[in-house]
Amino acid sequence: MCRPGWRRARVQAQYLAELARLRRVRDRIDREYARPLDVVALARDAGVPAGHLGRLFRAAYGRSPHGYLLTRRIERATALLRRGDLGVAEVALAVGCTSLPAFTARFTGLVGVSPALFRLNAADTAEGGTAGTAADPGHAPGGGPAAVARRAAIPVRNREAPRAAGSVA
Repeated sequence: MCRPGWRRARVQAQYLAELARLRRVRDRIDREYARPLDVVALARDAGVPAGHLGRLFRAAYGRSPHGYLLTRRIERATALLRRGDLGVAEVALAVGCTSLPAFTARFTGLVGVSPALFRLNAADTAEGGTAGTAADPGHAPGGGPAAVARRAAIPVRNREAPRAAGSVA
């Protein structure tokens, strides 16, 4: 017969072991973001199935391991683009992205501007030009925060869009 206190202690120990496992996975992503990492390899090294790792990781950190890896790569890419000595393609390869269009799409989705525009704005800001204005990295070209610009740029499905007056079709 098992005492209730022993069961609680066993559940608590299992919870702490899973948190430690997740922390090791996150640390590995932070350390090896420029290498080709996939969730299956991360899960295999952590000793859990990939689906289970994804669910645990999302519950603990609010995003999937793949999403966390991409975000880490984009954060590093913004630092490299601010430095200004590398081109966009070189930065994409340096952070572990093998596809320039995928890198550009993910960068634009997270930062709000394309990598080339971000690099141009960062160089302009470094020269003492327009810091704090629309040319500031992290701000949309229209002047608002990048998150607002991303929301405004989301395409609207045809049935939801208002009809334009005088349309030909």
